[in-house]
Amino acid sequence: MTQAGRQGSPRNSSGRNSSGHNSTPGRNASQGGNSAGGFRGGSAKRGAGFGSERPHRAPKPREERFIDPDEAAGGAQPARGAADPKSAKPSSRKPAARKPGARKAPGTPGAPKQKPRTGAPGAAASRAFGSERFGQNLGPIRRPSRKKGPRGDVPQSELHDADGVRLQKVMASAGVASRRVCEEMIAEGRVEVDGQVVTELGVRIDPKTAVIHVDGIRIQLDENMVYMVFNKPKGVVSTMEDPEGRPCISDFLRNQHGERLFHVGRLDVATEGLLLLTNDGELANRLTHPSYEVPKTYLVQVRGPFPQGIGAQLKQGVELEDGFASVDSFRLVDSTPGHVLIEVVLHSGKNRIVRRLFDAVGFPVLRLVRVKVGPIGLGDQRQGSIRNLGKQEVGHLLASVGL
Repeated sequence: MTQAGRQGSPRNSSGRNSSGHNSTPGRNASQGGNSAGGFRGGSAKRGAGFGSERPHRAPKPREERFIDPDEAAGGAQPARGAADPKSAKPSSRKPAARKPGARKAPGTPGAPKQKPRTGAPGAAASRAFGSERFGQNLGPIRRPSRKKGPRGDVPQSELHDADGVRLQKVMASAGVASRRVCEEMIAEGRVEVDGQVVTELGVRIDPKTAVIHVDGIRIQLDENMVYMVFNKPKGVVSTMEDPEGRPCISDFLRNQHGERLFHVGRLDVATEGLLLLTNDGELANRLTHPSYEVPKTYLVQVRGPFPQGIGAQLKQGVELEDGFASVDSFRLVDSTPGHVLIEVVLHSGKNRIVRRLFDAVGFPVLRLVRVKVGPIGLGDQRQGSIRNLGKQEVGHLLASVGL
């Protein structure tokens, strides 16, 4: 018996009807050794010739009128019968109704993602520096918790400088967005000049003295300022020059045209990771000043197993030779036989503070990497490389210390 005969019909698994004869007509059964049931080389439709000489035809799917998403959003739709669908030129574009997940509700698993429109809330064009690669996922603006005195409302007329440049032009030149989008930001009350919200499009400012914030992000208008992040390898000294001839930061700088940069803070020779480089002295002072409490994130590798309760002890505080110290947060990242990887966050800038904390609880550090300073993270930046911060990253960094 052939394969098709073994499959048979749903009523009889042997492929025969109640009278004991094959249900396939003899004409189909005798066509040159073809399988029973009308399967020609496996290409015929399943069910053809089962109980009837008429070939089986699958029911036609219900036709649905294609609705263009752009027309459904408010565009004009052609009236029915206005154009002959048969005379229309066939389009190579796949209808949206036939795309996978087109019938699923937005937000459910498998549903197609909606593309934001230009200028709409959440669109990249309506965000400050929305077209930049870096700085898109830095989260909300973190401002220092220092309390300042009340500031009275300053009339926008006093912010106006007749000899200055229009605010939207300054913003567009700084790379915030297009001039039209910048005008929308001003009209929506998202722009501050010298701490005062500006909603008038005719305001002119002096780019050399004005301080502009968009959605809380500081806009750096001084093109001479340089902001970089260096992924320091192990064995490199955190200085620009070393009299002993050891590898230092200047060995990794290329084509700086004589620009004098200095590093923000230090990492000891054995510690790897993020080190900020800049020529902005005010920013460097604030990032290292303890009153601004800029958080720093480290990955710490120690020998395992790591007993419970040590993390709570580090968060409560440990007595060191130069005073009391603690971590802001403690998280176990990974554990393998003999090794444990831990993430700690702290804002203290004391020398070798992380190594001394873990030494105090009986777990000397095997490897230490700083992966984040304030809102700036290493990401997938390779060791020994230096990159310029994006303007959005610079804005978050400046805002984190109240600039």
